[in-house]
Amino acid sequence: MNFARVYGAQIQFLKAHVVNVEADISRGLFSFSIVGLPDKAVEESRDRVSAAIKNSGLKPPKSKNEKVVVSLAPADMKKEGPVFDVPIALAYALASEDISFDTNKKLFVGELSLDGRVMPVRGTLLIAEEAKQKGFEELYVPEENANEAALIRGIKIFPVKTLKQLISHLSYNKEKNPQEEQNVIKISEPTEISQSFSEVDLDLSEIRGQETGKRGLEIAASGGHNIALYGPPGTGKTMLAKGFRGLLPNLSEEEMLEVTGIHSAAGILKETIITTPPFRSPHHTASYVSVIGGGAIPKPGEATLAHRGVLFLDEFPEFETRVLESLRQPLEDRVVNISRSRGFALFPASFILVAALNPCPCGNRGNKKQQCTCTASAIARYERKLSGPIVDRVDMWIEVGTIDYQKLSGESDGEKSENIRARVTRARARQKERFLIFNKKGKLNTDMKAKDIIEMSRITDNAEKILRQSAEHFNFSARAYHKTIKLARTIADLDESDEILDKHILEAIHYRPRESFLSRT
Repeated sequence: MNFARVYGAQIQFLKAHVVNVEADISRGLFSFSIVGLPDKAVEESRDRVSAAIKNSGLKPPKSKNEKVVVSLAPADMKKEGPVFDVPIALAYALASEDISFDTNKKLFVGELSLDGRVMPVRGTLLIAEEAKQKGFEELYVPEENANEAALIRGIKIFPVKTLKQLISHLSYNKEKNPQEEQNVIKISEPTEISQSFSEVDLDLSEIRGQETGKRGLEIAASGGHNIALYGPPGTGKTMLAKGFRGLLPNLSEEEMLEVTGIHSAAGILKETIITTPPFRSPHHTASYVSVIGGGAIPKPGEATLAHRGVLFLDEFPEFETRVLESLRQPLEDRVVNISRSRGFALFPASFILVAALNPCPCGNRGNKKQQCTCTASAIARYERKLSGPIVDRVDMWIEVGTIDYQKLSGESDGEKSENIRARVTRARARQKERFLIFNKKGKLNTDMKAKDIIEMSRITDNAEKILRQSAEHFNFSARAYHKTIKLARTIADLDESDEILDKHILEAIHYRPRESFLSRT
């Protein structure tokens, strides 16, 4: 047999693709070539595979006078990374008749070290999901990735330690060599998904005072609203933001798999499965590509890694203007649309934005205890860093003022995050039920479309009158008008009210920016 085909897979953008790995051996001077748009890492697999085959007890390609051609199909798709090492090694061994096994409905992924060990790769969860959908029955993955792949039910997951072990397993025949039964790879047990809530990073009860900020975070968590915290330095804006994730309910099983798949594809997965909403906090010097995603071959950025969770941008106006302006689409459409000459990608980016900023460059504008040293032009220039469209897309603007020293030295009497999270969970349940009743897509009030607001919000006549008058007085945009209704609907849900009352609409209006978004009222 001079030809063999096995099946591998790779991650491109946030989707797995099955790749046919074909090997052909013919007589001639020694050569080993890989075709099918391989990148540098794939081309280098020739040396890794040769050494791994030699150290696994088989004859390497260099010991034979033959021409080896490995094809990765489809040929028009760029092949990236070392994920094809294992299938290339198996395809060569099959074509050279050193081993024999049935390749039907078996898929292999893994990087090879020179001594034949199988090293972990990224994106095995997405690969397992794609393999199941394509009808594969067995998936062979590195041992370190087995628990992650085993999250997908309905496909057999085999954890592989070494190439030698894998070859022994595939070639095992109970009748011919029963003594090698110890080399048979055991199927990985399905990984159980825990629904228990993990310990929070920071409990809000540890933060003294700032009741307005805590109230704003509760509303934002309940309805999925974007929120900005502004005030002098050292007043607790960053602490409030860090405690925000503790108010969010655990992810559903579907969301866990979705978020885990994204982090696995990005190569930053640290645990088997992510059960709590992700919290991403890039530094204000982060580049456009690192925050939004992109590159020559589009890759997800922080906005996508924060999907189903929180994107915290501290020192909000200090980010590059290009980064801030690029947030317009994900804040509105919940996706990042990236087009490049070498690829097109649509990444999910449904996150809650939490922004923190000072009221001016020196940070003391409006501070009664310290005088602001900024000039009027410096303040105007600072405010211009945030454009009107970005300010308009943030639902809530909360002032975080200075705290009395007496409160700082006293005992904490604040409410625990666990109690607030219980109210958030009940409010979210009301919203989810409302979407089901009206047969609409979405789970949170922020998901309501403009055409659905009138039908689903149930605002009283007097509350609507107050909203219209306030919108005219403060010159609300159409977006701001609708966001105010959504915000009031969330406040009403926390109040367990079926209708939006006057007090709900007034509180929602209070959180909208008026004149300058940093102005003190």
